[in-house]
Amino acid sequence: MAKSYAPRMHSAEHILNRTMVTLFDCDRSFSAHINKKKSKCDYHFDRDLTEDEVQELERRINAVIDSGVDVTERMMPRDDAAREFNLTRLPDDAGKTLRIVDIGEYDACPCIGEHVDNTSEIGAFRMVSHSFEDGVLRLRYKLAAPAEAEA
Repeated sequence: MAKSYAPRMHSAEHILNRTMVTLFDCDRSFSAHINKKKSKCDYHFDRDLTEDEVQELERRINAVIDSGVDVTERMMPRDDAAREFNLTRLPDDAGKTLRIVDIGEYDACPCIGEHVDNTSEIGAFRMVSHSFEDGVLRLRYKLAAPAEAEA
């Protein structure tokens, strides 16, 4: 069976990761499960988030989504990418030339997934739950349809 892609969710994951790095000085998620209806990301962390932090995270993510920046890709030799990015989540067979996905100037990340062309296609980001256990912060999120985000 072919893998089912969720470009809106996948693009939102990139924005979530960059926002987590910026707000909390942590690494990008070490594990993610991306679905069309609901997705989750796991972070090595030392505590759960407060409700104020969750609201700030949502606010910042939605500000990037609402800014309507282009999502583009560029190719980079793997050796160059290894100096700039953490490549541990890429499959071993990703090749000697890697695709880097740029969310405007907000985020850049090696990625093999499908993405939207512009953040305006993502829809409003909403954190549905968060939990912390054994050094892992799990964030679960949903997206409104882009038309709902404008209403």
